Amino acid sequence: MPARTSMVLLVLAAALGATTSTAPAADDGKYPNWKGQWARFITRGLPGQAGHDQTKPWGFGQEAPLTAEYQAVLEASIADQAKGGIGNFPTARCFPAGMPHMMMAFGPQEYVITPETTYILVNWDDHSRRIFTDGRDWPAGLEPSYAGYSIGRWIDEGGTGRYDVLEVETRGPFKGPRAYDGTGLPLAFDNQSLFKERIHLDKADPNILHNEMTVIDHALTRPWTVDKRYVRSANPQPVWTEYYCGESNAQLVIGKEAYFLSPGGELMPTRKDQPPPDLRYFSGTPK
Repeated sequence: MPARTSMVLLVLAAALGATTSTAPAADDGKYPNWKGQWARFITRGLPGQAGHDQTKPWGFGQEAPLTAEYQAVLEASIADQAKGGIGNFPTARCFPAGMPHMMMAFGPQEYVITPETTYILVNWDDHSRRIFTDGRDWPAGLEPSYAGYSIGRWIDEGGTGRYDVLEVETRGPFKGPRAYDGTGLPLAFDNQSLFKERIHLDKADPNILHNEMTVIDHALTRPWTVDKRYVRSANPQPVWTEYYCGESNAQLVIGKEAYFLSPGGELMPTRKDQPPPDLRYFSGTPK
């Protein structure tokens, strides 16, 4: 019996060794070095939080080529936020931001490259993207999602024998509503966006990653292209913080009204003269 067991183990070990030796590796010199922690490039002096176009202020300052209908949506969103509401920014309710906001790198990103799939780990409201590079076609009957479905292909643009550009197309149907930034800069409510990306290292600085993203969306009068940039941390062992939106979120939406939860756990209005929520299903007299 011991001899038979040893033979089985030897055969198993040989099979595993053959599998390991023939498995393709993503670090065999064909793929670019995108390892490390990547943070968004910040343009100093811009008011507000980061925008879709990193070189311009958020909201109206983005100068997005919106149709008249969706320009009105943006105006209404900013006006509501000025009164204390959340406007057209559902991520304030801890919903995923989805595409394209999830590629803002509001929290740091990490890229994990394999021959079949490139994974983008997102350390914020959203958590990950999968970009399939195994040659598959678009599947039928996709379920709506915030991130969409991404198919990419690697290109040796420099002719060096090593891939240097990842071209990606991302389709829906998407879940929504979604917004480009915290002001509620809108994407079309039909959730039929299309995204095309060219991701590559900067030719002069390998610690800057470019994401040339084009958005095709019914809220726009034309395709909108921006160059998102990410900066690689110089720390070989960077700190990865833990973030969960729901853990500290004090925004509450009841019906169509947004309220705020005080540190003492009491419901507070977010704007002047805001009515309380409907209490018809609760017994007792409010105090």
